[in-house]
Amino acid sequence: MRVVWSCFFLFILLIFSAFFALISGNLDLKISDVISVILYNIFGIGSIDPTTQIVIWNLRFPRILMAILVGISLASAGVIYQSIFRNPLVEPFILGASAGASFGASLAILLPAIFISLQISAFAFGLLAVFLAYILAFQKGVTNSVALVLSGVIVGSIFSSLVGIMKYLSEDSQLREITFWMMGGLYQASWYDIAVNASFGLPCFIIAFILAWKLNLLSLGDEEARSLGINPQIYKIIFIIIATLISSLSVSSVGIIAWIGLMMPHAARMLVGADNRAILPVAGLMGAIYLLICDTLARTLSSGEIPVGIIVSLLGAPFLLWILKARSAKLFG
Repeated sequence: MRVVWSCFFLFILLIFSAFFALISGNLDLKISDVISVILYNIFGIGSIDPTTQIVIWNLRFPRILMAILVGISLASAGVIYQSIFRNPLVEPFILGASAGASFGASLAILLPAIFISLQISAFAFGLLAVFLAYILAFQKGVTNSVALVLSGVIVGSIFSSLVGIMKYLSEDSQLREITFWMMGGLYQASWYDIAVNASFGLPCFIIAFILAWKLNLLSLGDEEARSLGINPQIYKIIFIIIATLISSLSVSSVGIIAWIGLMMPHAARMLVGADNRAILPVAGLMGAIYLLICDTLARTLSSGEIPVGIIVSLLGAPFLLWILKARSAKLFG
C-alpha cells in the first residue's frame, strides 16, 4: 500500500510540475491558456492565439514530455545497473555509453556530410561502446561484473580521448557546439523525438518492470540467483541491453545529463525499500520530476538558457550528500 500511495503522490506532483513548467517562462501564460491549447490540439475544441499555440504546443510541451521520458529512462537504468553490479555507486554511463555517444555526436558535428544525423550517430556509438566493454569482459563463456565495470572504464577512457581529439581538430563554432551538447539540454526537443523515445523507452521500462523480480534475484549474487532457478548470465545480458538502450537513446536526444541515474535509485530505496518492483516506478517518477524541475530552472533563471546538465549537477551533489547522511543516520543512529 505504501508503494501505491508513493506512486500516486509522485504522479500528482509530476502533473503539477508539468503545469508549472508550461506557464513558466518569458511569455506570461495562465493555466487557462494551457487547458485551451490542450483541448484545441487534442479534441479540436475552441480557438487559440497563434503565439500561445507555438509557445505551449510546439516548444514547451515537447520539452516537458522529453524531460519526463529522459528522467524515467535514466533513473530506471540506474536502478538496473546498481542491482546487477550490486554497487550503489554505479550509474547508467558506467559502461562507457556517455563517452561513446559524445564521440558519435562530435563526429556528426565535425563531419556533417558523412554523419547526417547527430542523434543516430550518438546513439550508435553509445551502443558500440557498451558492446566493446562487454566483449572485453567476456572470458570463457562468462562475463564477470567487476571485469565488465573495468572494461567500461577502459572503453570510456578511450572514447573520451577520441572526443578530445575531435575538439582539438574542430573549428571554434564546432567546438562550442560539441561543448554545449555535452553539457546536456532539452532545447531541441520535438514531437519526433518524443515519438522515438516513447517507442523504445516505454516498452523497455515495461519489460524491466515485468522482470523486476528477477532483478531482485540478481542483486543477491550469481550463486544465489542460480540456486533459485534463473540463469544469471542470460538475465544480466537482457537487463544490460535494456538499460543501455534507454540510456543511450536519452543521451543521443539531450546530451549528457549525469546524477539522475545515481541519485534516484537511492531516494526510491529510502522511500519504498529494497524491492525493485517498487523501486523502478518510484525512481522513474522521481527522475522525471527532478529533471523537469531542473529544466524549468535552466530556462527561467536567466535571460539566456543554462544547460540543464549544469543545474542537475549543482542540485544533485548536495542532494546525494543529504541522502548519504540520512542513510548513515538510519544505519548507525
